[in-house]
Amino acid sequence: MHNIAVIGPESTGKSTLCEQLAKHYQCYWCTEYARNYLTTYGQQYNYDTLLHIAQAQQQQIRALRQMANAANHQHFFVDTEMLVMQVWCEYVFGNCHAYIIEQAQQQQFSMYLLCKPDIPWVQDGLREYPNELQRVELFHYYKSILEAQQLPFVIIDGSYEQRLPKAIQAINTLT
Repeated sequence: MHNIAVIGPESTGKSTLCEQLAKHYQCYWCTEYARNYLTTYGQQYNYDTLLHIAQAQQQQIRALRQMANAANHQHFFVDTEMLVMQVWCEYVFGNCHAYIIEQAQQQQFSMYLLCKPDIPWVQDGLREYPNELQRVELFHYYKSILEAQQLPFVIIDGSYEQRLPKAIQAINTLT
């Protein structure tokens, strides 16, 4: 089974793309736990909250990956994994929990789809970085981590309509 992570700055279409890909490949996908948490408990969070969110995200990923394996799915998509949690922690707090860093180093994905912030930022009540410069800075932060760790990734850019076929083309190269 190909495990594929969809990552990038906020408001770059990660959730939409994951949902579309799961529909296209008729498989499971893992939603972003942070969105559910912040919607339920409020937008205020601290350094320790991010540890809780990361642990819950990992539990959710494991459970859904097991279901995907049991269903013999060829693909499994993850919206927000430990690299995203690491970047979030480091960007906001200048530090990151050891658990998140360890989990980020241990996770294994066949491919990362790095969403570029070249679509309009949309406020959904939870997002924090409308500034284009911050979004670009975060994009380059993700890219530098992927490159430094020599992880397989493809940049997904263009309009919402262009992103799905680009992602499918990249995924179809996996053997």
